[in-house]
Amino acid sequence: MTGEKKLTRREREKLRQKEEILDAALDLFCERGFQNVSMLEIAKKSEFAVGTLYKFFNDKEDLYRTLMLEQSNKFHEALNKAINETDNEIDKLKNFVKTKSRIFMENAKLIRLYFAETKGASYNIKAGLDKEIRDRHKKFLERIAKIFESGIKKGIFKNIAEPYHLAIALDGICNAFLFSWLENPEKNKFMEEGNYQFILNILFKGLINE
Repeated sequence: MTGEKKLTRREREKLRQKEEILDAALDLFCERGFQNVSMLEIAKKSEFAVGTLYKFFNDKEDLYRTLMLEQSNKFHEALNKAINETDNEIDKLKNFVKTKSRIFMENAKLIRLYFAETKGASYNIKAGLDKEIRDRHKKFLERIAKIFESGIKKGIFKNIAEPYHLAIALDGICNAFLFSWLENPEKNKFMEEGNYQFILNILFKGLINE
């Protein structure tokens, strides 16, 4: 009989402890920033001895890196699920834009933390972390490119550019609006109202009247 190996009680307990530590660290990092939080404070918030943290993580940088990669996994799982829900190419892209916007808004503090902390030069935490996240993003863009490629073959989309370039364009438009919202949510409330179709219209319908 095949299938995933069932975890033992001890393994489940260790997994629970690790997740509780990561949840506590996420709250503290988002509230005060990476540099202003100690392992001792994370231990206190998660209600574990500080030695327990070092059973799972080499240091605070290792904990942060693990946290960001786990969150990145969750984001990509949600995006992949969104584009797998339908066989229609246009609906796939609609689901992508809608899901990416939802993830971004629901995790605004985490995203602010990532861009504030990993771009700093005071520590080497971004070594490896940025590359892994970039590689995952590139692979996902390749999936979006496959959607454009399929749509072009079916005659749904015009063959005006390479599918991968179209994927970059769509992702870039999404990011531009989402980062504008992140900088000034009050000014960009339209993103909160769920009106994501205009993002697709910029790419699908273009600007120039025929």
